[in-house]
Amino acid sequence: QFFSRGPNVLHQGSSAPQAAFFSPLQKVMLPPNTFQGKVAFVTGGGTGIGKGMTTTLSSLGATCVIASRKLDVLKATAEEISSKTGNKVHAIQCDVRDPVSVKNAVAEVIQVAGHPAVVINNAAGNFISPSERLSANAWRTITDIVLNGTAFVTLEVGKELIKVQKGAAFLAITTIYAESGSGFVLPSASAKAGVEAMSKSLAAEWGKYGMRFNVIQPGPIKTKGAFSRLDPTGSFEKKIIERIPCGRLGTVEEIANLAAYFCSDYASWVNGAVIRMDGGEYVSMAGEFNDLKTVTREQWDMMEAMIRKAKSS
Repeated sequence: QFFSRGPNVLHQGSSAPQAAFFSPLQKVMLPPNTFQGKVAFVTGGGTGIGKGMTTTLSSLGATCVIASRKLDVLKATAEEISSKTGNKVHAIQCDVRDPVSVKNAVAEVIQVAGHPAVVINNAAGNFISPSERLSANAWRTITDIVLNGTAFVTLEVGKELIKVQKGAAFLAITTIYAESGSGFVLPSASAKAGVEAMSKSLAAEWGKYGMRFNVIQPGPIKTKGAFSRLDPTGSFEKKIIERIPCGRLGTVEEIANLAAYFCSDYASWVNGAVIRMDGGEYVSMAGEFNDLKTVTREQWDMMEAMIRKAKSS
């Protein structure tokens, strides 16, 4: 059992009866040694989803390198994962907003582990705010991490791979509102949409170099990092679950398994894909008549009778 929720992932319950049909599996999906001999580079790998994806890749044989600004957190995570999986996990400090920091970090990855065959852009930042309250600095804070950071990492690694004629699987973690847009998280929605456009563009352009680019749009995964900023009072969680047809929040393990598949040779023909993993939340909110789920059986009987009467008149 390699998965560990750790201190950054919260347990959540659900009173929705249908959740019993959709119980999450907490085991690694792919065969052992799927990533044997491969190097995986994960930004934001010290906590939450990044930590979960790194744990999965490491358990499947990858030599992992995790990067973020907080080296102490990274080192603790690297030691924790390595002690469970028996595979080396390297920790490298990197501020993805700074192209010089990124260049140095990528050079260090290549030096200590080799050229990465898996690159996961997971580093992100977000907060809720009415858009009229956003300062230029607030806008820049999020877009620098999410859009510029992903671009700097992707381009730097990509150029190094092109030099040595090696391919890789790139994966970006975005969000379902990158597709729909969303009020109150304007910088994040805009930046994540840019990341998706970047991934699809490079999927078309850099396939000739042996590189694939795909995207996962997670629905709500309850981690301390995300929920402390997006649901500080805890009142939003119940409403979220009510609008998810599967009746529960997602788990880090589920995202990690999909990420591992995307980055594996089993997905070698998957390129330029954007996959939503949200328990049906997006389609639940999008359908114009979906609120009719609150109508009772008796009310449907009454309405059906009225409709039939109107048709026959």
